[in-house]
Order: sequence, then structure tokens, then C-alpha cells
Amino acid sequence: MARNQKVAEFDVLVPVEGIAKIGGEIEQRVTLHRLWQVPDREEALARLAPKIKAVIATSHHAIVDAALMRRLPNLQIVASFGVGYDHIDAAWAGEHGIMVTHTPGVLDDEVADIAMALTLAAVRQLPQAERYLREGRWPGGAYPLTASLRGRTMGILGFGRIGKAIARRAAAFGLDVVYHGRAQQTGAPFLYYPSLIGMAKACDILMVAAPGGAGTRHIVNREIIEAVGPEGIIVNISRGSLIDEEALIVALREGKLLSAGLDVFENEPNVPPALLALDNAVLLPHVGSASRHTRQAMADLMIDNLNSWLDGKGPLTPVPETPWKG
Repeated sequence: MARNQKVAEFDVLVPVEGIAKIGGEIEQRVTLHRLWQVPDREEALARLAPKIKAVIATSHHAIVDAALMRRLPNLQIVASFGVGYDHIDAAWAGEHGIMVTHTPGVLDDEVADIAMALTLAAVRQLPQAERYLREGRWPGGAYPLTASLRGRTMGILGFGRIGKAIARRAAAFGLDVVYHGRAQQTGAPFLYYPSLIGMAKACDILMVAAPGGAGTRHIVNREIIEAVGPEGIIVNISRGSLIDEEALIVALREGKLLSAGLDVFENEPNVPPALLALDNAVLLPHVGSASRHTRQAMADLMIDNLNSWLDGKGPLTPVPETPWKG
């Protein structure tokens, strides 16, 4: 089938607004329903439900849970934009014969770069130093000395593609690298810790790079945070739900943790005022993969997944819960 040929009676639901390119390209082949544009979402969903064969989750704000999928009796595939897919009930989808795809691989380096940038910014107080200069305070004296990366150990929580990309960068910076995950990985040239608390006690930079979801919610709790220590740094580039935000705020405020670098938060885009008030927290608005180059690559892979499905070839990058059996 030609790539620009319309597929008869293939309706696709887009719950929330996302990158325009995705909808524009997909619409050449399918009938697209942009749910966020209709005045009455419930009425539209009830009317469209029997027609919908695919859902495009263009951001992690597009919740595709069992409740939504139950309403779509002819749903075949959920195509997600991003490597993380905790906003989709992939287990339920797999149990009910629904394919779920995501966009791994194409954003690893971009996110790993931001992970190291946050690490440097947190340990060397780079945003604070820049403010010092901009506020005209330099003529009154040099900026105070900061902590250093020298002699530190980075413990990486989650050792998938992004975790490995971070490890390569951290090693190039001269850091010792250790990791914790569900299981030890054959061939990984770094020390594995079977328990998170054990790794937290052994490292002074805790890099959070594990998937989100119910199984990892608040996995970095008060005990883990305090185990990293008063000279320690916590960096999170995965999902805000992995860290107990309140416990992190208390530790930063009370000097039980040196600093934190965060690109993600529990209730995005709302960041707690108490966290904003802390000068020892470096905060970014979830920009880990937000370069034009990488977002284009993510969009292309998402579109390619859906096009491959429409062509009867199956998905390119299915999630583990919904493997393609051909």
C-alpha cells in the first residue's frame, strides 16, 4: 500500500494536543479525531468509540488507562510519543490484545546530556553563580567556592538505554559508576548493587533513570535520600513520581542533602513553591528530550510505528507488555 494512500475506515483518537507534525502526517492516511478540540469530550467519545482503532498519545499527559480502552471495542493499537509509557495501562492492553508502541533509542543521548548538565549545575552551583554575576555582585568579591565532582561515585537507578548512556558520560568525567536495577546486566562494566539502599549508601550522586509507574512510585523515599548523605546530590531525569518530593524538600532544607537537579516533578507543570524557594535545587521544565532534532526523531518513530501497523507489518518498537508475535 502506498504510504500516502488513505486506509478505509481507520479512525484514530488523539486525546490531547501534541506536536502538529504527527497529526498532519497521520491524517494523510487515517481519519483523525482531535478530542481536545471538541466542546463536549464525553459526547464525542461516546459517539466515536465504536469507530476508533488507534489512539495516539502525543504526551505523557494523555492518560490511556483501562477505563478509556474499555470504551473502545475495536481498538488495535496505542502509539505513544516518548520512551516512558506509565500514562498507558500497557499490562491491561496486552491482556486484551491491544498493541502499545513507544519511541525508545532516539532520545537517549539527549536525555543523558541533560542528566550530566544537571549534575554539573547542581554540584558547581552554576545557576547560582550566573545569578551572582548578573546581579552585579562580582565586583564585591569572588563567588564562594563550591563542591566538586572529583572523587565522587554516581549510582544510577535504572540501567536501561538512558542509564547506560549516562554511565558512559559519567565515566568520561572521571566518576566511579555503580548501578541498581531489577537484575544485574551481563556485560555491564560497572558494579551492581542488588538493593537500592545499599547503592545509596555507597554513592554521593544518585541518578534517577528508572521507568515511572505504580511499581516505582516514591522508590526514592526519605531513607534513600538521607542515605546519599549531606554531601550528596540527587538528579532525576525520568519521572517525578519516583521521588518523594516532600521528603526531598525537607532533606534539602535541613542540609541532609547537598543539592538536587530535577527535570521532572510529581505534578507537572505545577512545582511546589517550597521547592522553588530552595537555592540548592536546580530545576528544569521537563526538557530532557526537548531539542528540535530529538523531538523530530521521536515524532518520526511514532509515525513509523503507526504506518507499519497500517501496512500490516506490525509495530517497530512495541513495549515489553505487548510483544509482537507476527
